[in-house]
Amino acid sequence: MAGGAEGTPVARLTLSGRDAALLDFEHRYWPRLAPAAPGPKEAAIREELGISPTRYYQLLNDLLDSEAALARHPVMINRLRAVRERRRVARQ
Repeated sequence: MAGGAEGTPVARLTLSGRDAALLDFEHRYWPRLAPAAPGPKEAAIREELGISPTRYYQLLNDLLDSEAALARHPVMINRLRAVRERRRVARQ
């Protein structure tokens, strides 16, 4: 893999079309009507992205460590990183 700016791998600086679609999808406003029950967001994940909600959240979690994702939606990524960290600490 070729190096990018300052020796950073190019793959870390760019997003695939799928990754960009996942981030843009998450960037939408999703009201929290009934968190315990599947709702409109889960239905939209299946319909628009063609994947299960479980897979969606796995892929989204992986993207939280991406500098390219941070560059695309910095506020959202930092918010989701904070949520992930709070949940990690609560599990300990």
